[in-house]
Amino acid sequence: MTVSIAESTNGNSDIRSEQLQLKDIVKSLPREVFLKDKWKTWTMVAVNIFMVVLGYWGLTITPWFLLPLLWVFTGTALTGFFVIGHDCGHRSFANRRWVNDLVGHLVFLPLIYPFHGWRIGHNYHHKHTNKMGEDNAWQPWYPEDYGNAGSLMQSVYRFMRGKFWWLGSVAHWAVVNFDWRKFEGKDSEDVKFSTLVVFGFSAIAFPLLIATVGLWGLVKFWLMPWLVYHFWMSTFTIVHHTVPEIPFTPVEEWNEAEAQLFGTVHCDYPRWVEFLCHDINVHIPHHVSTGIPSYNLRKAHQILKDQWGDKLYETKFSWSLMKEITEKCHLYDKTKFYLTFKEYDAQKVS
Repeated sequence: MTVSIAESTNGNSDIRSEQLQLKDIVKSLPREVFLKDKWKTWTMVAVNIFMVVLGYWGLTITPWFLLPLLWVFTGTALTGFFVIGHDCGHRSFANRRWVNDLVGHLVFLPLIYPFHGWRIGHNYHHKHTNKMGEDNAWQPWYPEDYGNAGSLMQSVYRFMRGKFWWLGSVAHWAVVNFDWRKFEGKDSEDVKFSTLVVFGFSAIAFPLLIATVGLWGLVKFWLMPWLVYHFWMSTFTIVHHTVPEIPFTPVEEWNEAEAQLFGTVHCDYPRWVEFLCHDINVHIPHHVSTGIPSYNLRKAHQILKDQWGDKLYETKFSWSLMKEITEKCHLYDKTKFYLTFKEYDAQKVS
């Protein structure tokens, strides 16, 4: 798909170009959406800390039959910690790098996440969004690669692309972010530092937690909220770029602006989820520019919507949406974007 910026809906854009370029889209946004507001920033942090503390306080007093509700609340509030760290990783949290790195490490600690390992890999995703062979976020396999994989890897892949998508973030966390040997130069040193920070924190926090509240306390106060956090991380990230109507594109056909603007999904979640997770699912402007702080995403999205109208992909979270994604978005197909496992199996038989 090649789109001229002059085609933007309602003719509101002053940009004119033969081909859509990301820098021109960024320039179409007003300066205020990029400005960092210290009051909003630290209020967001304070409110998030309060919500997490409220969740854990609730876990200490609630009867056993209400624990699932508190796990959902606390885990969702912890996801807000991740979103704050997400802003830090993109340097859209504070102007000073050391503040971004410090806060990023602190809010990632309860999630046992190495900040720099995630930051470097995630920024790579932004540079190669929906590019086959490069994107590291929910990229579908080529049918031939799936066919050449062993039965174990095929089962794992089916597992993660199907009804157990919500564990995808756990697998990504465990496999991708800790091994500093996968990185080079200063990146390797940064990832090593973050990994050792997480290991050191875990070596203190988990024995202390078990000693004070026992193994059940570990499950109650850490494991279950942590799994809820990963449910949201898996769900948010798969929906951000994976719907049947949005393609992954071969390198030779990939266009940066089209991938970021039209290959990104805006999804409305229940308002309490949006509040606790700082509007991270207002995701299209975030892919247009990672320099937009989370509290300015809605304003930026409305501006982009005024310019591009129904060319932007917008949807609403529902179980039917997740059913459609997990039943259709399996393997790469150039013409119709995705090939389902059923279609692949039928082709093998024929």
